[in-house]
Amino acid sequence: MVDAGKRIALLYLGLVVSLPLGAQTASPAGSADLEKVISQLNAAAAKFESAEADFTWDQFQAVVQDHDLQTGTIYYERKKGGSTRVAAYLKQDNGKPAPKTVVFDGGDANFYEPGIKQLTVIRAGANRNQWESFLTLGFGGSGSDLKVNWKVSLLGTENMDGVQVAKLDLVPVQQSVANMFTHVTIWVDPAKGLSHKQIFYQPSGDLRTATYTNIRYNLAIAADVFQLKLPPGTTRVVK
Repeated sequence: MVDAGKRIALLYLGLVVSLPLGAQTASPAGSADLEKVISQLNAAAAKFESAEADFTWDQFQAVVQDHDLQTGTIYYERKKGGSTRVAAYLKQDNGKPAPKTVVFDGGDANFYEPGIKQLTVIRAGANRNQWESFLTLGFGGSGSDLKVNWKVSLLGTENMDGVQVAKLDLVPVQQSVANMFTHVTIWVDPAKGLSHKQIFYQPSGDLRTATYTNIRYNLAIAADVFQLKLPPGTTRVVK
């Protein structure tokens, strides 16, 4: 089994979501055209190369009314051939230093905990395409792919950090995903294919929220960002 901390980190990375970022009240969709947003996302996906952002991940447990906040930096890069690799560097957990690194590249999710010198490798296997669809949810994914995996509704537009974003509500098409999330709401810049906020709603009433700030778009990312540097004596666990 994967412990709760790993599940949260891997969710945000591989499936890689309650801070409003100073958002304005959403404008109703009205005559706004969902297909226009889908077309914008298709065009943005064709131009997407990379993204970096600072993040806050908030896991809210409804039963105990408790929040677990993790902060750090995340990197996305489109590889030749169209696949996406992602690296998340977690820096703090509830305000305390708690360095961890998660890298998804080539079908494996690698979770490294320097405090205990342990690397946990989780194989995507037959679920690789599903993992990829979550990976690109709001970061370089096309509108057409979005419609394949989700029933998409346009809820309106908002201004976040000076950017006009589309507020999309997504209902899973696959039952296996619906068992985890009843729906997902994302706030995405359709012109660049960049997500500013995501909320995953779970059947239990728990919420998983991610917010992204200081977003850097299509800048070169050093290759070693996606390469884990493991010290001697690191324990390797494969799930």
